[in-house]
Amino acid sequence: MIRNQWYTVLESNEVPRHTPLSVTRMGERLVFWRNSGGAVTCMHDICPHRRVALSLGRIVGDCLECPFHGFQYDGVGRCRLIPANGKGAPIPQAIRLDTYPTHEAHGLIAIWWGEPRDPVPAPPHFEALDESFSYVTVRDRWATHYSRAIENQLDVVHLPFLHKTTIGRGGRTLVNGPLVRWETHAFERDRLNLWLKNEVDTGQRPLRPEEMLEPNRHPGLQFQFPNLWHNWINDTVRVFAAFAPIDDANTQMYVRFYQSFVRTPVLRDLVNLAAWPFNLLILRQDKATVQTHVPGPSDLRGGEKLIQGDLPIIEFRRRRAELLRGQSAIPEGDTDGPNMAVAGPSTAWLGATPG
Repeated sequence: MIRNQWYTVLESNEVPRHTPLSVTRMGERLVFWRNSGGAVTCMHDICPHRRVALSLGRIVGDCLECPFHGFQYDGVGRCRLIPANGKGAPIPQAIRLDTYPTHEAHGLIAIWWGEPRDPVPAPPHFEALDESFSYVTVRDRWATHYSRAIENQLDVVHLPFLHKTTIGRGGRTLVNGPLVRWETHAFERDRLNLWLKNEVDTGQRPLRPEEMLEPNRHPGLQFQFPNLWHNWINDTVRVFAAFAPIDDANTQMYVRFYQSFVRTPVLRDLVNLAAWPFNLLILRQDKATVQTHVPGPSDLRGGEKLIQGDLPIIEFRRRRAELLRGQSAIPEGDTDGPNMAVAGPSTAWLGATPG
């Protein structure tokens, strides 16, 4: 997992107002709880005194109380009370908890997973998903590394096979391009923009990425490091996903259907609810196959024999490898303005069609 990033890890409605929530994220057991003002705190779910789960305790004002001996910890992990020593006793500095900065917006909770920074940069978000949209969420746990779940949503080759009865209908097996452009925001908030055009194979040669027309509209797919994805279906329908790492072998999927074509409250909710089973069906069409990936995490040197249509996956792996090494350079490619890079002829794959 990439350090020093904002990871979306929960939906807001999963953290109740008066009860702590214990979950595993980033391979760590964490507890989330809300203070008296409703602000979310995230800390390690283990009391440093006797090493028991704090999530079994209770919220007392702006502190979380350990169920074993009543030690109370505030939102930045400082111990505020040791009942056995008395209310006026000094608190040893060693008795404190590690916490993660949190950010709650758009019905999602993100944590800053990395070294402390002052100030912490703002979390990424897809600006096109504004308040005019309503949504419904599908949650699903996948037994796979989060990078593999992400790659599945960048894979434009699999649609007519795993999804031949749903979004892959029509037998459009031939993949033109795809055209990939990287957009680099402040503080390594890297965004992959993808334009694609799949067609029925009638014997034609698929276009290379550099042969595709200059895009004059929004990208069809977007991925925002470290774990957010956006499918721009049309101006009024979108699909969003957050891939929350549970540990190295499991991912919690949050997939949202967004729509703005119906806004009347009751009718809007019925439309959203009707979309829920369809989105779950599409997820489940992918799930069984994606969970069989070997090795678990994606890697540039994983032994796979990639083709031209896998360019989004190649670019994702390249950038992920750079971030894991602590680099901040955008992927190789011809520059297109001060903040853009284009994946073009410099990217190599197997089985590319002859010119």
